[in-house]
Amino acid sequence: MIKINLLPQRRVKRSASQPSAKAALVGVGSLVAAGALVFFMVDRSKREELKRIDASNEDLRRQIARQTKDLEGYNEMVAAKETAEMRAFAIDRLIHAQVVPAHVLHQLGEILTTNRLPDMTDEMTRRVGTGQGSDPNRRFQLDWDPSHVWMSAFTDTAGVFTLEGGAQSESDVTQLSKRLAASVYFIDVTPAGVDRMTDIPTGMNYFHFTITGKLAY
Repeated sequence: MIKINLLPQRRVKRSASQPSAKAALVGVGSLVAAGALVFFMVDRSKREELKRIDASNEDLRRQIARQTKDLEGYNEMVAAKETAEMRAFAIDRLIHAQVVPAHVLHQLGEILTTNRLPDMTDEMTRRVGTGQGSDPNRRFQLDWDPSHVWMSAFTDTAGVFTLEGGAQSESDVTQLSKRLAASVYFIDVTPAGVDRMTDIPTGMNYFHFTITGKLAY
């Protein structure tokens, strides 16, 4: 036999601890909104901070550029000052050299002595050296033997000199000329001629030379 229950059924009450779907959606929306608010606030703050850093870096770059330009100008002034001081020292040394015939002959003796160098200004010493700023065309051989050269005549006419002599080789004449040109006592030194000669009594070959220039009177 089939039985049918016609009594109303009791509905199970929803537990208060179980949130509804609507409440869950509201909660999720709140979280999203809060997250978006935090993101935009932080992002805006970071962007402003980045702008401040970029502006500070640009200002620093401008300062560095100005200081670099000022430093270049300062270095140029220092170099010009050093050059002027060197020239002034050279001129002062020439003024106080008191070139007289006795000093000229003494200088020739020094140049024709082994391991002796001519009297030179600091500028000329730098030019004949091997360091920075030297001039290879003015550099002379330090171990040159001056005994290979001898003088036969030296004349001075109103400050213009002519030196004549003999040498074993043309390179000896070159070394002598370079030393004369480096000396504070001689100006515009020029080898005027080198001729190959033979000494008749001995049959020895040598080079007769003439060097001209001016004295620093």
